[in-house]
Amino acid sequence: MAFRGDDISINTFIGSGSAVSGNLKIAGFVTIHGDLDGDLEATGKVIVSEDARIRGNITAKSAIIGGVVEGNVTAPDFVQLFQTASVVGDISTRKLVLEDGVLFHGHCISLSDEEEYQEARSKLLDRVAIASSTALLHSSDEAL
Repeated sequence: MAFRGDDISINTFIGSGSAVSGNLKIAGFVTIHGDLDGDLEATGKVIVSEDARIRGNITAKSAIIGGVVEGNVTAPDFVQLFQTASVVGDISTRKLVLEDGVLFHGHCISLSDEEEYQEARSKLLDRVAIASSTALLHSSDEAL
């Protein structure tokens, strides 16, 4: 029997002790217990266990994080950070839940209204693009 809406079946599982290098595109729900060096894009929920480390951006329907993420997290439905979580990057969501003890360094957009969320997200993406292009200009100037 297929579930409708929030599918609870895990489509992809990266186990503890595993290391993946490269970008991943996952159809559905993914659980990470190992290391990922690359961006993760999923159509469903992403769970990052407390022993997992991701160096890259996460884009998913929702994200539950207990491990380390060095990158931006975009999950329109919700983002939940457990006390063991460390996120160095920007978070964009409609609902954010943080437990005590979370390490978070970055910008955060958490707006429940869809129109306000999309407008704020667009502004953040513009700022990130401008900052990135400015950093590239400065690094090329230094190389000369």
